Amino acid sequence: MKKLLKVLATGLPLAVGLAVTGPAAAEQVKVGVAAEPYPPFTVPDASGKWSGWEIDFADAVCAEAKLDCVITPVSWDGIIPALNTKKIDMIVTSMSITAEREKTIDFTDHYYKVPTLVIGLKDTQFEATPEGLNDKILGVQASTIHQAYAKKHFEPAGATIKEYQTQDEANNDLAAGRVDAVQADQLALQTFLDSETGSACCDIKGSVAPDDDVLGQGVGIGLRKGDTELKDKLNTAIKAIRENGTYAKFNAKYFDFDVYGE
Repeated sequence: MKKLLKVLATGLPLAVGLAVTGPAAAEQVKVGVAAEPYPPFTVPDASGKWSGWEIDFADAVCAEAKLDCVITPVSWDGIIPALNTKKIDMIVTSMSITAEREKTIDFTDHYYKVPTLVIGLKDTQFEATPEGLNDKILGVQASTIHQAYAKKHFEPAGATIKEYQTQDEANNDLAAGRVDAVQADQLALQTFLDSETGSACCDIKGSVAPDDDVLGQGVGIGLRKGDTELKDKLNTAIKAIRENGTYAKFNAKYFDFDVYGE
C-alpha cells in the first residue's frame, strides 16, 4: 500500500506510523528537506504541507522500499549536521554528489542530473564565462555547489559574488536589478524564467564550463556513512521506479523531458 508522506512539524513529537499489511510495520525514517523553498522540487504551503518533484520522488521511493517516511524540514546549512547527529535519516533536497561531501556523508545512486546555468537581465549581453562575468555581480545560494563554483571560477576573474539564503531571494534581486546574474541548476532557474516576473526580466546567458570536482555527479540521497542497508534499499527502489514507469509518471507532472540525465 502506498504510504503518504507526513510532515514533521518542528518541535512536535514524531507522528505515529501508518498501519501496513504484513507481520511487521514498515521502518520509519525521517526525510530531511531544506526548510527554504526550492521550486519546483520542494515547496511548502501556508499550512506547512510540502509538495513538488522531490516530494513525489521521495514518496515513490519510500513506497517502493516499504519505508514509512516523514518529511522533516531542516535549514539547508545545517542539514548535513542534522543527518550525522541522527535528527534525520536521509537527505532528499537537490544535494549534488561531490567529493567534498563524500568525506562526511554517503550517497545513493543519482536520481537527477541537469546542467548548471547562468541567467541575467535581458538588456545586458554577456556569456557564462569568467571573462563574461568579470565586472558583474553574481547571485548564488549560500552553502551550495554554485557558491563553490562561483568562488573558484568567477570571483578570481573579477566577478563580485553575492550570497543568499534561498534561490528565490537571489532571483528576486536579479529581477529588481540589484545583481546582474544568478547561477543555479537548469530546472530551478527555468521555473523562475517561466514565471511572469522571470519571463519579463531575464534570459539564459549560457551553461557554465564543466567541473565535476565542484558540481558533482548529479543529485543523490544523502546518507550517514556506514548506513549500507538503507543505501541498498534506496538504490534498489530508485532502479525499480525508473523501470516500472513510476518515475516517468511524476516527472511528467513537472517537466517535458527526463531529468534523470546520464
